[in-house]
Amino acid sequence: MCSRVHPELLLLLSLLMLVSTVNSTRQENDDLTNQTKGDSRLLRRSKRRWVITTLELEEEDPGPFPKFVGELFNNMSANMEIIYLIRGPGVDEYPEIGLFSIEDNVNGKIYVHRPVDREKTPSFKVYFDVANRLTGHIVDKSLIVNIRIKDVNDHAPEFPEKEFNISVKEDHAAGQPVFQMSAVDLDQENTPNSQVLYFLVSQTPVLRESGFRIDRVSGEVRLSGCLDYEMAPRFTLLIEARDCGNPPLSSTATVHVHVQDSNNHMPRFTQDHYNVQISEGWASQGVLRLGVQDGDSPSTAAWRVKFNITNGNEEGHFHISTDPETNEGILNIIKPLDHETQAEWNLVVAVENEEPLFSCDAGQLQRPRQASASATVSVWVTNVNDPPTFHPGTFIVSEVDGAGPGTQLGMFNATDPDRTAAGQIRYKLAYDPANWVSIDERSGVVITVKPVDRESPHVNDSIYVIIAHAVDDGVPPQTGTGTMLLFLSDVNDNAPTLRLSSQHLEVCQSAGDKSLLIEAEDSDLEPYSDPFTFKLDSTWGDTEDMWRLGENRGCSVELLMQRSLPLGDYSVPLLIGDKQGLSQKQTVHVRVCSCPDGFTCAEPLIARAGVMKGALAPLCVAFMALAAALLLLLRCRLVSEANRQGPSVPQDEGIQTLLAWNEESRADPLQGRSYLGDHMPALSISAAQAGAKLGAKGHGVFFEPSVRNKYSTPLAVVLAWSAALRSGIIWSLLRCPPPAGLPQYRGAQRTPGNESRSDGKGAESAALWHP
Repeated sequence: MCSRVHPELLLLLSLLMLVSTVNSTRQENDDLTNQTKGDSRLLRRSKRRWVITTLELEEEDPGPFPKFVGELFNNMSANMEIIYLIRGPGVDEYPEIGLFSIEDNVNGKIYVHRPVDREKTPSFKVYFDVANRLTGHIVDKSLIVNIRIKDVNDHAPEFPEKEFNISVKEDHAAGQPVFQMSAVDLDQENTPNSQVLYFLVSQTPVLRESGFRIDRVSGEVRLSGCLDYEMAPRFTLLIEARDCGNPPLSSTATVHVHVQDSNNHMPRFTQDHYNVQISEGWASQGVLRLGVQDGDSPSTAAWRVKFNITNGNEEGHFHISTDPETNEGILNIIKPLDHETQAEWNLVVAVENEEPLFSCDAGQLQRPRQASASATVSVWVTNVNDPPTFHPGTFIVSEVDGAGPGTQLGMFNATDPDRTAAGQIRYKLAYDPANWVSIDERSGVVITVKPVDRESPHVNDSIYVIIAHAVDDGVPPQTGTGTMLLFLSDVNDNAPTLRLSSQHLEVCQSAGDKSLLIEAEDSDLEPYSDPFTFKLDSTWGDTEDMWRLGENRGCSVELLMQRSLPLGDYSVPLLIGDKQGLSQKQTVHVRVCSCPDGFTCAEPLIARAGVMKGALAPLCVAFMALAAALLLLLRCRLVSEANRQGPSVPQDEGIQTLLAWNEESRADPLQGRSYLGDHMPALSISAAQAGAKLGAKGHGVFFEPSVRNKYSTPLAVVLAWSAALRSGIIWSLLRCPPPAGLPQYRGAQRTPGNESRSDGKGAESAALWHP
């Protein structure tokens, strides 16, 4: 049964193989037909037809070139004539063009034409194609091959520098990393060719107590033992970096290690005990220097020291600083010492470095418990004359405002620390700006000599300051200072007054109901000040008919016109009272002015007043001075002329200087003119007044009637001008010659022939006088 089954199975298998072969042949024929017709549709293949050998290329291959690399095959060559094509980086693209080529034959042999640097280009992505030799059409999909360059150990590890400079502190702990070396190998990563190991080739100097070691894998350099700056301030290490290639390559670098000095020497005083003697009562700098020795490098934190007074300075009288140049301690007195309180001080001074102290024990760092040294300083305080001391130094006394002379305000109390006997201190006033008080030299009692005034400019916030000195009788005498603060409680001794801004006001004539704000002030304090009461003083004429008061605002009040007033200046009397009823009369000067714009006076009050004052004041002063000088000169001259000439006037002189008019009230104004008419104003003299004054006087006697001209100039001044002009005084002062033909003074003498008239006609000759 088993023999009949075998032939059937064999037949079935043969049939299946035949069908598979036919289908495969048909599919291949269809694909080939489509390619030969140049159909643009995608080619369909049931399996890959490329065959390629292993492509292996070693970097820096010495050749000879061109050198065979590998071979590829495409089974399309069985049906047509084909050509093999190659393209991509290394063929017709960067980084290297023309490096690879392919032989144009059935098998497609690949060649390389020069050495390859793997570190520059580790691989090449190359494209292979097969084309119909007759048509040039690509007949199969491209074959992409990544050609990797096989690495060889052609690069030694390299340090970034050939020499390194490293600094390390002397107190660096053993076993701790000091620095790390790092070298780079350009060969292929993660291969023995690029794996680097580190070795410490040599160390200079070689010490048993201290040294260095390096981790072979990481390149980390660590300290072994303790460093000693004084023994070896620097080391030189030779470090090698070696790869694991075959054969291995290596390079070296030199490391210079500089040891920085640290504090392994404790500072010590040059002596154990110091003595110093100082005078009491003074703050002094540099009274004593404390020498210190230190074995570490100068001007470093390990050498610089700091001082501390550990005992004896509980009251803070002393301070020690460090001289940065010599490292000495400088003892300073910052609070004065008192011999009577304590004559001797014993200080304990400790010194230590700025940097912590360390030591090395069996190759390990140690921090000693005692890191400072100490010394004692004895300070002797010598006695000197101390100034008196006030008890208290500043005190407050109170008194009412306006206290009169003889009021005892208080007493200064001072004692001399050097002595206990009484009567050895004298008191003097040092500051009393208003000169209000006196002080008893022995007792220090302060008494007023003038009334005190809280409103004085020397009083600030009701406080008046009085300063006294206490002087002892020592050699030399010493002085202490005490202060009395006199608080003046206010009384109602000041009535309210107008503020300066409210004393002169302006209002437009057309203002109508517009109010003026009147402000008042009071030098007293509450409750003797505002709110104020304001009243018009009705005793002054028709004040209430012209003005009225409006709203009272406590410190101010409104002033309004009852009606439109004529232009001019008005005085408005007010009675202003304080909260307690103390009042006084104040006057507000109001100017009613015209306002072209309806708001502003045409001529401001301030400007008007200023112009008048500025113009009239110097003119008045100059005129008065000149008049006085001229009167004095005139008096001297007239006296001398009268004594020399006598009471008569020569006939010729009288004819030249006097006008003889016998008719009453007749005068020729043209004949009575002289050169003085250009300089002097006309003088009208009342005949009746002149007659009453004159009586009968002889020729040549000047008279002074009590008359005034229209400028209110005394006749004596006019006569002085005339005499000065006639005598040439004015012209000499003006430094110019008098006008030619200047006539003698005329018109102020009696007319000849009329001197004996008793009816008053004797004065008519002077009724109209033109100088």
